[in-house]
Amino acid sequence: MSQWPSFVQRTPAMKTILRAGAVEGLRAELALLGAQRVLLVCSASVRASALHAQVMRQLDGLQVLQAPDIPAHSSVPLVQALAERSLEFGVQCLVAVGGGSCSDTAKAVALLMAEGGCLADHASRFTPPRQLHVPTLLRPKLPIVSVPCTASGAEVTPGLGVRDANGAKLLFTDPQLASRVVLLDPQANLQVPASLMLSTGMNGVAHCIEGLYSLERSPLAELVALDALQRFAQALPAVHANPLDLDARAQLLYAAHLSGLVLVNARTALHHAVCHAIGSVTGAPHGQANAVLLPHALAFNRLHVAQALQRASAVLPGGQDVVAWVAHTSAALGVPTRLRDIGVAQDALAVIAQKTMGERGLYFNPRPVSHASEILALLQQAY
Repeated sequence: MSQWPSFVQRTPAMKTILRAGAVEGLRAELALLGAQRVLLVCSASVRASALHAQVMRQLDGLQVLQAPDIPAHSSVPLVQALAERSLEFGVQCLVAVGGGSCSDTAKAVALLMAEGGCLADHASRFTPPRQLHVPTLLRPKLPIVSVPCTASGAEVTPGLGVRDANGAKLLFTDPQLASRVVLLDPQANLQVPASLMLSTGMNGVAHCIEGLYSLERSPLAELVALDALQRFAQALPAVHANPLDLDARAQLLYAAHLSGLVLVNARTALHHAVCHAIGSVTGAPHGQANAVLLPHALAFNRLHVAQALQRASAVLPGGQDVVAWVAHTSAALGVPTRLRDIGVAQDALAVIAQKTMGERGLYFNPRPVSHASEILALLQQAY
């Protein structure tokens, strides 16, 4: 029997530009896409920054529909309202400036504009222990141009999550939703607090490690994951030591971008499943939830993913154990290390555990999870 693994390899149509001042090329990229009517999606923090003014100068002369400030984890009513307004406005391209919630909102709007109906109709559905339904979304999607302002890598991924009114994270997958153009601008990123880049950077680290052991992955995903993890190990302490170091910001943005590319050809697993539930139940920032939970999730899976963790350890400075490195790095960077520190109440843990059981990440996790009590024990360790 052949030892070569079977896999599916996807390659999105994407142009990535990394350089100081990359935002100044936004107008030219929109012209190449033939876009005259644009939906601009950004957060309140971006709207209050000099970056927003810079983007608006690039959009001068175009017809621009501005979305309201995007909250953490976005929301289903917001997406549905934006999709309706965008159709009426005749939007031809979406521009997302910000972090994961902005990218996910732009993706969700593009999805709904194309597919119609209610947003929830197109969500993936996981029923424990092994039933996963992922709708096939074939209709052409409008292009998205992204200016990432965090280290989440969301601009690259074909997936997205949006919080619904019941405190659940609806998850969607469509390779067409990966950004058509990504502008990585370390000069503009200097406006982003280093603390935000560091906590969201731990999200990118989680993409890399889960990409090494997810039950669905390709050889290229593993290769990119190892390269990105090595870059994170250099960039995270460099940004922490000198937040205004342009080269360190560029390295971190690139590592995050690579971590997003991992998820084009791998799925997230238990760790992200729990983090999605934490965010949907409590509203805690996704990057902070990742920073807190990652060492605990890796310890939970360790006996089932030993070979993958050994490969990760091999690319770290000194070949140190990756689980210990994650815990040490989080503490050294000053990112949150306990759930209580990011506003998660103890009485929410049982609800989070129960919500996690409906998260599709469990489907791709090497260690089976059969009961919410296992998740609750994990959350209690992280509390």
